[in-house]
This record gives sequence, structure tokens and C-alpha cells, in this order.
Amino acid sequence: MLGFLTARQAGLDDPLRLRRAESTRRVLSLKLNPDRDVDRIHGNGINTIDIEAIEGRYMLSGGADGVIVIYDLENFNGKAQYTCKAVCTVGSSFDKTMKVWDTETLKPAEVFEFEGNVYSHHLSPIARKHSLIAVGTKNPKIQLCDLKSGSRIHVLQGHRAEVLSVRWSPRYEHILATASADSKVKVWDVRRASGCLFALDQHNGDKSKASSEAVNTAHNGRVNGLCFTGDGLYLLTTGTDDRMRLWNSASGENTLVNYGKVCNESRKRLQFTVSRGCSPEFVFVPCGSSVAVYTLHTGELVTMLRGHYNNVDCCEFHPDYQELYSGGKDCNILAWVPVLRTSDVEEESNSANKDAAGQSSVNPALQDAWSSDED
Repeated sequence: MLGFLTARQAGLDDPLRLRRAESTRRVLSLKLNPDRDVDRIHGNGINTIDIEAIEGRYMLSGGADGVIVIYDLENFNGKAQYTCKAVCTVGSSFDKTMKVWDTETLKPAEVFEFEGNVYSHHLSPIARKHSLIAVGTKNPKIQLCDLKSGSRIHVLQGHRAEVLSVRWSPRYEHILATASADSKVKVWDVRRASGCLFALDQHNGDKSKASSEAVNTAHNGRVNGLCFTGDGLYLLTTGTDDRMRLWNSASGENTLVNYGKVCNESRKRLQFTVSRGCSPEFVFVPCGSSVAVYTLHTGELVTMLRGHYNNVDCCEFHPDYQELYSGGKDCNILAWVPVLRTSDVEEESNSANKDAAGQSSVNPALQDAWSSDED
């Protein structure tokens, strides 16, 4: 690390290399933090987690009990041990609707009704020319709901079974990926009349390897997980065939990275995530009661994060601090936090000893050294 700092100070190296090296170190040292708890509010399994992208301060969770909870991740007590408190809870349900909530009043601003249960929805994180929410339901048709008009404006047809996951590209605002129980993943351009650009094919068009039932299929089972990499260049999919695959999002080519067996018994959407700012990048995917960590482009299993008492259904990466939050059927949300280096621990210990002795913990270079001629 000192080598990176010296090279950066001398202008011999790209500053981003230092940031990537430290981010990678932090991800590789993730451990279950015994000092950080998250309020246990849900009375049933936790299906989804999300962290707001502007401040990175608030986290939302949705559970099988029909409750949405907003947590404040900020530590206000100044101590290492603290609990992420629930700011508020909102009652919801499996009522075949998608609701858009006013965060000031915590009341629905818009309600969209559907014929079947809603399994997944997503709003583009980068869109400037549209405000469309893609919705996957028990019906094979993908619905596009417009926040500006408050109505469903378009339907994407092509799947033959329920749509379990939908994700907008973080690179192109008009590109959408959808995963279905029909074993297929389709990539759409919502500006086109025909819509579908291509369907992902695990065999890359080699018909000699595919059976008649497996033509243009991404998996040999239900596809219940989708995740773009941070730059949008690659797309990851998971299926009930216990496989995870990495695809080139532009061409739809299967990169053939072998992640081995990735246990997947979930019949609903599985939420997994990819790190950002690391070199190489890592994939965090629920695997039974653990979270498996893989190297993105090699498929190497780096470690298994164990701490839940039941199956994990969702996990979310916090790119600001290289932290991970996971939720599962045990109704718990666990925080996985980078372990401090020995030097960091010693510095904190020394600082605490000085405070206890009544000495200032302020760096001498930053202390007030002002004086006047009159003194």
C-alpha cells in the first residue's frame, strides 16, 4: 500500500489504481460484523434488499410478511457497536398490484393493477428520456408502466411462462433484460416495435449440443436471477439447474466461465449482486444458507460467507464502503464488513488511550498554533 501511495504522490501512477487496490483488499476481507446489528422487524423471510444510490445511507427491505422496512445505516453514537435502526415500516401485500410510494407521506402516489402476482420490477438507474418501470408477473407478458402518465403504455411479448426477474441496463437506458420460468433470458430494446433483440443461448448457436427443447435457452431450468455488472458490459444469470452464467450483454455470447455448482432451490426471484471498483470484480450469490463469493471472469470460488440459520434469498453490495448486506428466511439481515488492518486497529487503540487520558486526539498538524505579538 505504501508503494501505491508513493507512486501516486510522485505522479508516477494512476490514482485509480490505489482506490481499486484498497477496494479489492476490503472485499477480500469481508467478515460478519459482530458489532453491527440490523433491527429485526420482519416476521417472515426477507425477499429483497436495496440501498439508495444518492447518499448510500438508507436501506430498504421487503419481506414475505408483506412489510417494507426503511433502515438508517448511519452510526450516530460514535461507538463501534451500534444497531441500524428502522426508520419506518410500510404495510404491503401480494395483492397483484405495484405501488409507487410518496416518501414524504408514505402513501401510495400511483397504483398499477395486474392480472397475476408481481414477481419483479425495476426502474432504470440512468434513464433521462423515459420513466418506465418494467414489471414481471405471473403472466408471460412484460408490462412497461410510465410514471409520468400513470398508466401501462407497452407490453413485451415473447416469454411462455411467468417472468421472474427484470433488469434495466446500467449502460443504455433503453435496454432491458428479462428472465422467465421458460428457461429463457431475453434482451429488449424498448424503442423497437418488435422489442426483442435476442434470446441468450447457452450453446452459442451450436445446435449439435442442444436438444430440441433446449434451443435458445439460457439454462436448463427456471431462470430466476439477473444482474448486470456495474459498467453494463456483462450480464449474469442464475437458474434452478444450479448454474450461473456470464454473458456479453452486447452480443449475447455465453462467455463459458465455469462457476461450478451454484445451489439454487428458490422458485421465486433470487437477488444477487456484483462488486464495483475492484480489480478483479467479484460476484456475491446466495447459496443455501451461505453467500458464495466468486471471481467474476475466472469463476473461482473465493470464499463462503456463513452466518444465516436458513436459506439466503437476497444480498446487496454497498459500493461506497465495500460492505455487503444479506437477508434470508431466518428473518435476519446480516452486515458483512471489511476487517481493519492491524495498523488501523493500533491507530484506533492509541487514539482511544489518548482520549481516556484527557489528551487531544487531533493531529498536531491540524491543531491551532495561532499566536499574536501582544502575547
